[in-house]
Amino acid sequence: MADVSVPSLILFIASIVIAAGVAGVLIDTVTGISGSLDDRGADVAENIRTDVEVISSAEAGVYNDSTGELTLYVKNTGRRTLPATGETFDVIVDAQYRANVSVSVAGDADADEWEPHDVVEVTIGDLALDEGDHQVTLVVDGDEEVFRFNR
Repeated sequence: MADVSVPSLILFIASIVIAAGVAGVLIDTVTGISGSLDDRGADVAENIRTDVEVISSAEAGVYNDSTGELTLYVKNTGRRTLPATGETFDVIVDAQYRANVSVSVAGDADADEWEPHDVVEVTIGDLALDEGDHQVTLVVDGDEEVFRFNR
């Protein structure tokens, strides 16, 4: 009987040691995954808080041929206050990046913040658009909006 209990005791102790090692590895892995999910969740929450919508009508004549300016009205539909400056927007017109962008809060041209539910007037200058279909892409902190119109 003693011959059976010693090998059984050794196998039992070995299995406990192996189980403890596996548990330690699993705890470390789960902690790492949990930390990564927390970080990614914070990034997604920030993107969700930033949301804009172009509210201009494509039929409203957004392009002024005599001045070469395109004027769009954009509403802050997110939960975050954004700066009301041209640097807030990345603007691409017909696959070309545009840097001559001015922004003013509709109804309060002196405001320098674009609060939720406010509308800004985005004016893109130095354009020479031909007749036909055109596309404007506005990017604000990762939120991308596309506006198509025909001149």
